[in-house]
Amino acid sequence: MKFSNFSNHFSQDSGILQLMNDLGHALNLDQEIYMLGGGNPAAIPQIEARYRAEMIRLLEDGNQFEKMVGNYDSPQGNQRFIEVLAELLNDTFGWPVTSKNIAITNGSQASFGVLFNLFAGQFADRTCKKILLPMTPEYIGYNDVGLGENEIFRANRPVIQDDEDDHLFFKYRVDFSAMDVDDECGAICISRPTNPTGNVITDTELTKLNQLAKQASIPLILDGAYGLPFPGIIFTDAKPVWEDHMVLCLSLSKLGLPGVRTGIVIADAQIIDMITRCNAIFNLSPGRFGPSLLTRLVGNKELIVLCDSIIKPYYKLRVDQAVNLVREYMSDLPVRVHKPEGAMFLWLWFEGLPDTCETLYQNLKKRDVYIIPGSHFFAGLKENWEHKLHCIRVSYAGNEKQVEQGLKIIAQVVRAAYQGAPHKAARIKVAKA
Repeated sequence: MKFSNFSNHFSQDSGILQLMNDLGHALNLDQEIYMLGGGNPAAIPQIEARYRAEMIRLLEDGNQFEKMVGNYDSPQGNQRFIEVLAELLNDTFGWPVTSKNIAITNGSQASFGVLFNLFAGQFADRTCKKILLPMTPEYIGYNDVGLGENEIFRANRPVIQDDEDDHLFFKYRVDFSAMDVDDECGAICISRPTNPTGNVITDTELTKLNQLAKQASIPLILDGAYGLPFPGIIFTDAKPVWEDHMVLCLSLSKLGLPGVRTGIVIADAQIIDMITRCNAIFNLSPGRFGPSLLTRLVGNKELIVLCDSIIKPYYKLRVDQAVNLVREYMSDLPVRVHKPEGAMFLWLWFEGLPDTCETLYQNLKKRDVYIIPGSHFFAGLKENWEHKLHCIRVSYAGNEKQVEQGLKIIAQVVRAAYQGAPHKAARIKVAKA
């Protein structure tokens, strides 16, 4: 069978394919597995009960259920949901957002598939532009969404900063001295908090990125799938920000609704118009289920209350538990943890690891533990940096006992890798806090 050149883009191995295949495979296994690799949010009983109550209300409210499943929305998305979301953003944060500034997509991955191809690739004037990632590691799902023949990302290596208060922790910082926002840049993109590391760039860093984007007359794309204003899985001080040159991407997935596949883009009306056109061509319209389920919770602002009072405290408790388990099971190992300031992952750096993270991944699968090798998270970084081969992403959002046992097995497998191999204790470009 012959395929067009278009197929070449999808016939290669990719990190996001590996992640989703592992997730689907593991969930269908009969034996007990330790899923520390997926991006599934935690099953929080109070949140699940609230969504169930909203579903019951839809079922009992005249023909609302029939409208939800029996009609297309417009290509821009559910208009009532868009209107109440605009009101929430206006009333709560004072953002000058109207319904013309919001579009719904079939998940954040779909959002970035459109946005990155709008601002990177070949242009009519024969130039080729790229998405600038101010620092890596960054979200694994970005890597393969560019549909042109050329690499669409350019990334900067971060500065690694020690935590003076707790030497288990380190933090990646944007190296502004090495960042060049030149004519090749079609947009700047950064996630806050970052998947995989849990890094939250500071308000000051975000302001600097804003200024650089404005000066270059390009958009700043801010991936807020785990952040503000919802689901708010951020454990440090951070201010919700949107301006008319920014593109803010949100999602219902990390609210506990990954199955509804609902992404949200807040941007200039011209960008929203382009997303609407792409929705019509590729999807006819985005799905109605997620917006219909949450319209009332957004309209009465209960969603923000649920995030602040239930979702954020739940994840803070779980991350503290996970860090304590790392201290308990890996105290004899040369492990560093990126300071977990948000999201639902631990980013573990095994300094001088004799094996690569890919080998570690394969060895852990043999023990029924699923993680994600860190090397997949460095899209656009051309330099050969050994550090990226020594890191893994671990989710702490799953079953507590499985997370504990999974971390215990990781410690065993890593310990075996170090045995007989001298540990190289030299730090890699570490700056003092």
